[in-house]
Amino acid sequence: MKYISTRGQVEPVEFRQAVLMGLADDGGLLIPERIPDAAGRMDAWRGLGYADLAFEVIRLFVTDIPESDLRALIDRTYADAFDPAPAPTVRVGDLHVMELWHGPTLAFKDIALQLLGNLFEYILAREHTTLNILGATSGDTGSAAICGVRGREGIRIFVMHPHGGVSEIQERQMTTVLDDNVHNLAVTGTFDDCQRIMKDLAADLDFKRPYRIGAVNSVNWARVLAQIVYYVKAAFDVQQATGAAAARVSVPTGNFGNILAGWYAMQMGAPISQLLLATNRNNILDRFFAAGTYSLGTVYKTFSPSMDIQVASNFERYLYYRTGEDAEALRAMMARFRKTGELAVPPGPDGVVDPAIASGMADEDQTLATIRRTWREHEYLLDPHSAVGVCVAERLAGDGGDPIVCLATAHPAKFPAAIEQATGEDLAHHPAIDALAEMETRCTVVPNDKEKVRRFIVETVGARS
Repeated sequence: MKYISTRGQVEPVEFRQAVLMGLADDGGLLIPERIPDAAGRMDAWRGLGYADLAFEVIRLFVTDIPESDLRALIDRTYADAFDPAPAPTVRVGDLHVMELWHGPTLAFKDIALQLLGNLFEYILAREHTTLNILGATSGDTGSAAICGVRGREGIRIFVMHPHGGVSEIQERQMTTVLDDNVHNLAVTGTFDDCQRIMKDLAADLDFKRPYRIGAVNSVNWARVLAQIVYYVKAAFDVQQATGAAAARVSVPTGNFGNILAGWYAMQMGAPISQLLLATNRNNILDRFFAAGTYSLGTVYKTFSPSMDIQVASNFERYLYYRTGEDAEALRAMMARFRKTGELAVPPGPDGVVDPAIASGMADEDQTLATIRRTWREHEYLLDPHSAVGVCVAERLAGDGGDPIVCLATAHPAKFPAAIEQATGEDLAHHPAIDALAEMETRCTVVPNDKEKVRRFIVETVGARS
């Protein structure tokens, strides 16, 4: 399996090179040259444990790592870091909820980033090289990425977050990690600014190559690949519980990486009939799937900060397929978007942009009401991001169709203020979160300026790799 760029100006590369490259060298995103058809394998995969299922899915995309080594990497990733399991599914009223927050930082990002940390270490050892990771986070990616690579040989990580734009707990999860190879940068801007700086620096090959700049954001294909696994498992779990032929999956969505993994799972033949895209007030993606127009708006701060995004970096992968895999057309589309802040994809003759993806938005009042109602009726506590997904799922469930599983993307203890406002009770606790209050922190505030970020990296790294 080779990997190509959405913008068509990079020679195909193997998986290991794709992992280290992160963002494609032409500024696009790496994707597999083809999507494997696994429809005929689904019956054999039902009933597999998580690590076994992960191996079966991932090995279809990885042909330059011996299967015995890949198996060992996957087993090590999912053996001990998740309690009690990476992705258990529970029943909550008429819905099913897949809990993706059982990893070390209590967010769904752990499922992919624990694996990515092991892949980085494995590949760097065989390439006899080093890596300087530059990441941007709207909340959970940063702490999960740091946890995945802290203390590892040959790796430094620089994580940018919007100064004052993540929750206090999300910030402390990052800044209390004091390992020498971890550097937290609070950028005086929005997450979109952080992401723009990351992409601009990664596209500067005169900087990227000598300084060995890599990525842990979902621009890195390995992130999306690891997430495909739990979509297959979610569909199996719902089938087993209900006897239905397929499931719908509701996904709290900001940067489009998570739901994109579900889209790939559908293309592979997983028994998923539709994805339900759920946004908060920052509803650029909901507006796109409603009318086909993707246009920038104001970034609002909400109770679900990981979704406070306008420019969804993974959307380019989806648009590549919507252009008929025409890299030249995609390049022109992205150039127009960068210039005007808007792009469009015409809906079909039935007025539907994509029948595989329905969408909806939950505002702040609706999010809090969903948390409150779910707790009172089912004694089940949702974090604000997961509540957005449940709110939209409940609304779209009225359309009929297959049963719905909602992805719960973070533990509620990460957002205690929102939980208390919703329920009137101090319910959101976890020992790992409570311990953060007494820990020392380290962070550098930097201007919203890519040259200042570049200078910080150069001064920290010192002599070029």
